[in-house]
Amino acid sequence: MSYEQVEEAWGLIDEAMKVKENAGKDLEPDEYWDPVFAGSDLVDTARTRAEGGAPLDKVFLKSPYGLQFRREHMDWIPFRHGDVKLD
Repeated sequence: MSYEQVEEAWGLIDEAMKVKENAGKDLEPDEYWDPVFAGSDLVDTARTRAEGGAPLDKVFLKSPYGLQFRREHMDWIPFRHGDVKLD
């Protein structure tokens, strides 16, 4: 299940990259909220609003993964916020 969850995170990053490409410029992290993250069933909206920062720098998914904004590259990368289960 973990690999699929990472793939879901990358899928959201791909959507964010399309939004950036369509804008033709670097976007601030908050500019991704409405077009990409707000409507996604993958996003833990309550946790992101509580812990994601202002301005937004982390998006928590309902899985053990999330997305973190890298200002130096003006893009998103996945990160793991949940426990690692080695079964």
